[in-house]
Amino acid sequence: MSKKYTIAIVGRPNVGKSTLFNRIVGSRKAIVNDISGVTRDRLYEKAEWNGVQFSLIDTGGISASEDVFVREIKEQAELAIAEADAIIFVVDGHSSLTQDDQLVAKILYRSKQKVYLVVNHLDNAEQHDYIYDFYALGLGDPYPVSAVHGNGVGDLLDQIIDDFKQNDDSAASPVDDDDQIRIAIIGRPNVGKSSIFNDLIQQNRAIVSDIQGTTRDAVDAQFQDDQGQRFTITDTAGIRKSGKIIESTEKYAVLRAQMAVEDADVVLVVIDASAGIQDQDKHIAGLATDEGRAVIIVVNKWDAIEKDDHSMQEFTAAIREEFKFLDYAPILFVSAKTNQRIKQIPEMVVQVDNNHKMRIQSSILNQTILDALALHPTPTKNGKRLRVYYATQVAVAPPTFAIFVNDPKLMHFSYERYLENQIRENFDFAGTPIRLRIRARK
Repeated sequence: MSKKYTIAIVGRPNVGKSTLFNRIVGSRKAIVNDISGVTRDRLYEKAEWNGVQFSLIDTGGISASEDVFVREIKEQAELAIAEADAIIFVVDGHSSLTQDDQLVAKILYRSKQKVYLVVNHLDNAEQHDYIYDFYALGLGDPYPVSAVHGNGVGDLLDQIIDDFKQNDDSAASPVDDDDQIRIAIIGRPNVGKSSIFNDLIQQNRAIVSDIQGTTRDAVDAQFQDDQGQRFTITDTAGIRKSGKIIESTEKYAVLRAQMAVEDADVVLVVIDASAGIQDQDKHIAGLATDEGRAVIIVVNKWDAIEKDDHSMQEFTAAIREEFKFLDYAPILFVSAKTNQRIKQIPEMVVQVDNNHKMRIQSSILNQTILDALALHPTPTKNGKRLRVYYATQVAVAPPTFAIFVNDPKLMHFSYERYLENQIRENFDFAGTPIRLRIRARK
């Protein structure tokens, strides 16, 4: 198969869609809980079966309920259905046919994609007779499955992949991720991460609400800028102080946010201008620096505060004071509500990503170190002077430099910081941390 396909998993709430999603992708990507409505946004992940790669979408449960999020969840599911090449419709084998099942079926009747009806929670062959009630949906032969134990999942995927192979001339297009820049958006709850996400991809992929905790799963999307640069961007759940995290689902959501940071090239740390800088903002930003990721500080809701000619300068000074460990990160003041400066984000992402992956020739690097030594001689300790012999770059993303000396114990942290500053003054490492490894010359 030369084409990349997409499969969407849909159904009413609490039938095991996320459990099946996790079973197929082989990891705990989607949050699983007995509470209805835990999955609210579309969740994308790559999967593989019998050597064939495809994208899998988990969706929120579709219901006739009047819950505040139901309309948005239904809209998200319909968008996923429109994107998919095949649809897995999950029902609960331990329940009779419900009104919500029929609602989902009506939506699927209007779609042109192949629908695979999956009757879940059938843990043994004796329970397979439960599938007959669901023939009434008019969607063909149901597949008996136990997502928890994996029973029947292989047979289901075998059939889907075989059907893909027989229809390899469909509209699905190949995907090449090699030149994509991966972005993660992190921040406290309700700072506008999802609004920025939707503005960048120019879709309403993530649900936006004033209610804290609306985004629970990390949501992925792809877009490209005017120059054709492609991006994969992840919107993450808002991270609250650990003492305020009560729900188990929220704990998993925070873990997913941390995983998104690990996978990212560039991290957007979003701050709410109207709320000011919080201690939790600094903790969240620390997640990105701990992983060595390139960082852009995005001050959102800039339209919501009263400003004068000095407001931006004063807020910048406050950020530099509070985020001293991120003194290299560029700051961008935006408004997702008015779209102010949102288009500058991709351009800045490309710049800091280039810096994050930049490599310096050893000869040029060593000349910079020699100039630094001449400007500020090395310190002494107990009558012994530190000697710096040479330096070389040993890694990128983040840029990492090995500096060989006579005795690493003689390198005071202040002089190490001085050398780092000299490297930054000579090379554009804006947006990226750099790391120095002090080693003894053997």
